Amino acid sequence: MSTVLVAEDDLTIRDLLTFLLDTSGHHVLACADGGSALGTARREHPDLAILDVSRPGVNGIAVCRALRGTAGTERMPVLMLTSPGQWPDVSTGFDAGADDCLVKPFEPSELMNRIETLLEQSRPG
Repeated sequence: MSTVLVAEDDLTIRDLLTFLLDTSGHHVLACADGGSALGTARREHPDLAILDVSRPGVNGIAVCRALRGTAGTERMPVLMLTSPGQWPDVSTGFDAGADDCLVKPFEPSELMNRIETLLEQSRPG
């Protein structure tokens, strides 16, 4: 079982992500804003972070940059979620250190495949 941080301000999407991850056997740390996501990541050291790019306050790009600059979270896989039509966010997400980006709306199976791939790639050995 892996621990996955979900930082999504849209409650419907956050609940969907939590449900998908929970039913797949993962422990979920769900946050509604970037500040609490960053604090949770630094305190809990999850195995993966899913960050919404466009969020009020501290956005996913800023959280990703902060994770990459912090000992203990600098190698955590990061999957960025972005809204349709926000293709510049994808490039900015990768520039900030994201390992993968997915545009909403997404197919749940595609999301889970990407999560499992990132988790597999991050395991030692």
